[in-house]
Amino acid sequence: MKKYKRPYKKGYLGAGKGHRLYYECCGNKKGIPALFLHGGPGAGFNEKHKELFDLKKFNVIFFDQRGAGRSRPFATIKANTTKHLVEDISKILDFLDFKRVFLFGGSWGSTLALAYAIKNPKRVLGMFLRGIFLATKEENRFYTTDVKNFFPDEYEKMISLVPKNKRNNVLGYYHGQMMGKNKKKRKKYAYEWSIYEHSILKLVPDKNPEKSIKKFPYLSLGVLETYYLSNRCFMPEGYILKNAGKLKMPVSIVQGRYDLVCPPVNAWKLHNALPNSRMRFTIAGHSASDPETKKATKQEMARFARILKKF
Repeated sequence: MKKYKRPYKKGYLGAGKGHRLYYECCGNKKGIPALFLHGGPGAGFNEKHKELFDLKKFNVIFFDQRGAGRSRPFATIKANTTKHLVEDISKILDFLDFKRVFLFGGSWGSTLALAYAIKNPKRVLGMFLRGIFLATKEENRFYTTDVKNFFPDEYEKMISLVPKNKRNNVLGYYHGQMMGKNKKKRKKYAYEWSIYEHSILKLVPDKNPEKSIKKFPYLSLGVLETYYLSNRCFMPEGYILKNAGKLKMPVSIVQGRYDLVCPPVNAWKLHNALPNSRMRFTIAGHSASDPETKKATKQEMARFARILKKF
C-alpha cells in the first residue's frame, strides 16, 4: 500500500490571479478516478486523508484549495470564493486529464463537492459526503452561538476575546483581527478560533487540542473559515437544497448523530432532497476519526469501489 500512497505525480498548477495550487496524484493509475476535497475552508490535505481510500482501487487527486496548505499565496482571501474553487476543480481535472471523477468531501468539502456537482453534473460519477454543511444562516448561528448550550466552557473561552459590543458579529470580529497588521494578534486569533473548533469536534473531545493545533495550518483555517462563513460561502441562501434534486448520481452520506459543528438535521434534509442517496447516522461527533464514522466511511467506500469499478 505504501507505493500507492506515494504520489506518482505532484506539483503546482497556476490558477490565475497569482494563485498556485499544490496537488498530488496517488493510487492506481488505472483505478477509479477520484478527487478529494478537504475541509475548512483552509484546512488543506494531509497524509491521513489518503487512508480514506483503497488506493489499489482508486486513482485520487488530492489538492490544497486556494490559500490553504501548500498552495500559494498562503492564507489569502484575494480572488478566493466558492466560484473560484469550483472553477479550480475543473482546471485541475482538465490539466490532469480526468474526464469524470468520484468526489469525496467532508464538512466544507461536502459543501464544495455539492457546489461543483450542481454546476458540473456530467463530470461527477458519484459522491461520498460526511459532516454535511449547507452554508446557511442557521448553521452559522448554531456554530457561533448555539454551541454554548453544549460546550459553554469552550464557547466562553472563544467569546472572551470579543468585546461585548461586538458580540453580535463574532465571525466578523475574529476575521477582522486575523486580517490586521499586528502579526502576533493575527496568529493569536487564528489559533484561538482553531482551538474552539477542535475542542468541539469529536464525540470524546481531545484532552489536549493544543497539541494537535500546533501541527495544523491554523492560520489559513482561521482566516479562510471566518472569511467564507462571514460571506455565507458566497452562495444564495438555500442554494444547495434548492438544486440538489438535479443530482442523479449515487451519493452516500455519513453523519455523526452528535455533530456539534454541522447539525445532523441538514444531512437529513440533503438526503431527502437527493434522488439517489444513502444515509447513515453514526454514534459520533463531527470528526472523520471518530470510530463509528471511520468504520462507516470504509464500508461506503468499499461499496463505491464495487459500484464504480466499470469506470
